[in-house]
Amino acid sequence: MRTVRMLTAAVALACAGLTAGAGAAAAAGPSPSPSASGKGGAPTEAGTTFRTATTLQPGLLGTAEASTGDYLYWVTPLDSGQRATVKATVKLPGSASRHGASTWRLDVYDGLRRRQACMYGVQSAGAAKEAASVELSCTLRAVRPGAEPWANDPLPGSYYVRLTVTDVAQEDLGLPVRAEVRADVRELGGAVAVDGALAAPLTVPKPAVAAEPEGGWSGGRWSDRWIWTAAGGLLAALAGIGGYALTRGSGRPSRVPGA
Repeated sequence: MRTVRMLTAAVALACAGLTAGAGAAAAAGPSPSPSASGKGGAPTEAGTTFRTATTLQPGLLGTAEASTGDYLYWVTPLDSGQRATVKATVKLPGSASRHGASTWRLDVYDGLRRRQACMYGVQSAGAAKEAASVELSCTLRAVRPGAEPWANDPLPGSYYVRLTVTDVAQEDLGLPVRAEVRADVRELGGAVAVDGALAAPLTVPKPAVAAEPEGGWSGGRWSDRWIWTAAGGLLAALAGIGGYALTRGSGRPSRVPGA
């Protein structure tokens, strides 16, 4: 009975530790709410180069009035354990003012300005002369806290979104368009956690554009993998205690009646 009481108390302690660990994980890496407004709210313009990219917090809808042929840039922060899906909608001018079809493209670059591959999505799409709009999307790979020098894994930092037309009739260059861009983030947690972390996120130096999550960079401080590792170690210890108790109990000599 004493052994059972010890095991019960240990299990209760383990459950309390796991609950506290989960709370600490949530506090260490808060995810931005889609309905939250970032600093200055949702942007209503876009930059025209990497260095003038407009900051767009995840979950907010950025808009911009532009001309056909412009390069439009936004920059959004992505932290370790996150996977982003970037969506863009281009609202085209009336078909009566256009001379033909057009093709639009959405590209995403990391803080080192390396083009990032899309896991899936429509990264390039054409719009017929009669089309009122065209929609594009790109779902990135999960951001990891660190990577080997030879790897091209997405790393925490600023991610640049570029939207432009790649094929259009010469007469249609300069026609007004309206662009809408949104980056939705999904938290993957320990499913993509790895050992190690960057010393600093991949962002360009200030005073140039430097997007940052509203809750700050987690930098790989916490991962729910720690919880499962601690739980596994604790269960192994409990199993050892239980096995020792059973072995000790079975090894005691039986008492001879009347002895």
